[in-house]
Amino acid sequence: MKGRILESGEDYLETILILQNRNGEVRSVDIATEMDFSKPSVSVAMKNLREQECITVDKNGYITLTDKGRGIAEKVYERHILFTNWLTSMGVPEEIGRMPYRALPQRRELRGDKAPRQGGVIP
Repeated sequence: MKGRILESGEDYLETILILQNRNGEVRSVDIATEMDFSKPSVSVAMKNLREQECITVDKNGYITLTDKGRGIAEKVYERHILFTNWLTSMGVPEEIGRMPYRALPQRRELRGDKAPRQGGVIP
């Protein structure tokens, strides 16, 4: 599966980038906690991202972005920062402007997701 990276894959890559910058090291359990996703869902996503050569996973389970994965993650992160800045410049409260797009109620309802648990927002 070396085709186009899906939006969900972009979300995972951005989360890995954020966690690497915050903590230095990233494991699947960290991603599951940060994104409020199940560990099996994250495991499947990491397998897909490995196959698409966006990440590597070492023998201890630590995840590292490849150059390809980092490039995608940085573009997505930059896009989110620009969008957040635009929203807040228009008067949207910063805590709403900083919400990850996947956490917005309209999108969650369209996907049929359950209500998020507290703490699932990426800073």
